Amino acid sequence: MIEFDRVSFRYESGNDIFRNHSFRLKRGGILAILGPNGRGKTTLLKCILGILTPTNGRISVDGETGYVPQQASTLFSYTVLDMVVMGRTRHIGFFSSAQPRDYRIAEEALRTVGVKDLVERTFMELSGGERQLVLLARAVASECSLLILDEPTSALDYRNQRKVLHALERLARQRDLTVVFTTHSPNHAAYLADHVLMMRTPDRYRFGVIDEVMTETNLEELYGIEVRNVAYDYSGGRGRAIVPVLHASSSDQQGENHEQDRCSVLRH
Repeated sequence: MIEFDRVSFRYESGNDIFRNHSFRLKRGGILAILGPNGRGKTTLLKCILGILTPTNGRISVDGETGYVPQQASTLFSYTVLDMVVMGRTRHIGFFSSAQPRDYRIAEEALRTVGVKDLVERTFMELSGGERQLVLLARAVASECSLLILDEPTSALDYRNQRKVLHALERLARQRDLTVVFTTHSPNHAAYLADHVLMMRTPDRYRFGVIDEVMTETNLEELYGIEVRNVAYDYSGGRGRAIVPVLHASSSDQQGENHEQDRCSVLRH
């Protein structure tokens, strides 16, 4: 369970990043955090993790947390298995060594997210999508009850986005995990989450059930552009997608009109 009670955060050198945010997510809930760049999504995650301390208000977190950053690199040639075993740190202790049980748990975590075949590879030779799944396995190996992810599909192609989202969906369902993630994709939020937090300005936000809060009107207000919820057919049935309405600029439109006029003259 996560509870924010009138929480605000401000860096020493600036204005409030967010102000008087209050919401509650029950255990097993999945929360997507949406908002334009620079609106404080990552800062809010760091407050949940305890990396940053709120300027005002209270945050209550029930359970151990696992964290998956946007990306990670290492100076050393760690194998994938060694990277995942690092998730066992709080169980092993800083001055102890990993035991066979820790390696078994790490291997099971890799199997759970679908990348057991990478176990002997080195982390830095992996693709972006593979690295993200390994980082997810590392968080799973920590035996957390709350999983925090910062843009888990950032910079991934469609295929790898689907792999990560499917792995998260499977983990949340099988392990009753509470999941909080930031994303720039409303479609990913709609696919995975049951609640959404929309951060527009420091003191303007919306929180609630996906179907009630993530409407065309609210998304247009959040991003400042027209948005449409479009129905489509696919091999498995019928779905919906949230798409931005991209209007041509005035200069583009003038060019199109000029080209139409020129073609009209040529036809005559």
